[in-house]
Amino acid sequence: MDATEGADARENPEGTVERINAAGLSAPPGYAHAAVALEGRLVVTAGAVPLDPDGSLVGPGDYVAQTRQVIDNLTLALEAAGARGRDVLKTTVYVVSVDRADLATVWRAVHESEVAAAASTLLGVSLLGYEGQLVEVEAIAVIR
Repeated sequence: MDATEGADARENPEGTVERINAAGLSAPPGYAHAAVALEGRLVVTAGAVPLDPDGSLVGPGDYVAQTRQVIDNLTLALEAAGARGRDVLKTTVYVVSVDRADLATVWRAVHESEVAAAASTLLGVSLLGYEGQLVEVEAIAVIR
């Protein structure tokens, strides 16, 4: 049995990523259980943070504003390496909160982006690196 048998596999248009939802697991809400790099070079980003080009925090106290800035910054880092959101295999999303509603708010904002289909982990954490920072996202992508 191959990795996609009994699964809902999806590829990006470039053919570098195969996304797999495993039979026997509950359907994930908008992401893949697993992603396979079919060919190419691996791109690993540092955690994208909600800072503007001048290094100032964007959206103090605002999960959505910070998430959008983080995704914009992540997109710039991916583009600098020759990748796009659809090339992302995996994201890890960090949210400063113990409230699941805050995590859901960030999750919805991430899912407005091109990285939404990647295999993903969402974590509530107590603290991130910058004063007032609420969100950080790191990614692993594959390019030709």
